[in-house]
Amino acid sequence: MNDQWIDVAASGTLPEGDVIGVDVGGKSIALYQIDGEVYATDNICTHGNARLCDGFIEGHEIECPLHQGKFDIRTGKALCAPLIDDIKTYPVRIEGNRVFVAL
Repeated sequence: MNDQWIDVAASGTLPEGDVIGVDVGGKSIALYQIDGEVYATDNICTHGNARLCDGFIEGHEIECPLHQGKFDIRTGKALCAPLIDDIKTYPVRIEGNRVFVAL
């Protein structure tokens, strides 16, 4: 199955070192801009029903606001308890001033 690239945001809406949530095709996606690179993951924590866009960023890690579990935003890897399952990551590309995510 081929990925479908979807226009999700203007690149200027992504603050450096922060995360925003967007709804795309029925999915909640978290968009991050860290050190000038843009990343995308699922926005819902795999441990509880918490939005990662409400969490805290430190380096390339997002901390869930509910139980303080952390994920690597580059890989989706769950980094500590209480997390067991990784989050899904999505390819990102920038065209002009638009951010596209492959779903």
